[in-house]
Amino acid sequence: MKNFVATVLIASCASFAWADGLASLESFVKTVSSGRANFTQVVTAPAKEGQSPRSKISSGTFEFARPNRFRFNYKKPFEQSIVADGQTLWLYDADLNQVTARNQSGALGSTPAALIAAAPDLHALQADFKLAAAPDKDGLQWVVATPKAKDGQLQAVRVGFRAGEKSTGLAALEILDSFGQRSVLSFSQVEVNPHLPIDTFQYKPPKGADVIRQ
Repeated sequence: MKNFVATVLIASCASFAWADGLASLESFVKTVSSGRANFTQVVTAPAKEGQSPRSKISSGTFEFARPNRFRFNYKKPFEQSIVADGQTLWLYDADLNQVTARNQSGALGSTPAALIAAAPDLHALQADFKLAAAPDKDGLQWVVATPKAKDGQLQAVRVGFRAGEKSTGLAALEILDSFGQRSVLSFSQVEVNPHLPIDTFQYKPPKGADVIRQ
């Protein structure tokens, strides 16, 4: 009987925590129309036999304006940019001096960026993701998003929000791809609904860069 009571209590506590995570995501999508933050990204590849996992750390800035406009500027250790201007998704690698341009409408649906920056509402997210609340961890409320498309390279995404800051508490984004590589973005100095000039999301390839259109 004690085990049964404990199980019921744990399940009840979990259900309340999980509901908070989904509520945080819904509130964030509804009330935050633009944002700006710093980020640190840690990418960890699956460990090879007899070796420890290796991680790479990068950092930069992130800005977005709903719907469908955002900019990731990687500053360290290498300069890179990912810009969505509403029509085209631009990826710039300064080391290669190469720009890749893709039609944005076909590139963003089941991506991590859609979860926090591109989608106009929760209904739009549910068209591409199965959303499920997850238990609180590391002081954050979590939501797991699993792409409905089975042929993509994305396995699952977890979004973490700071408890008690339902509309402003974006804290982390964890991405697991189909190859077992894990990428964790931690956000800091998050600004909610700042005024962002329209040219924030305009992109012009650097002079002399190779431009590849897909």
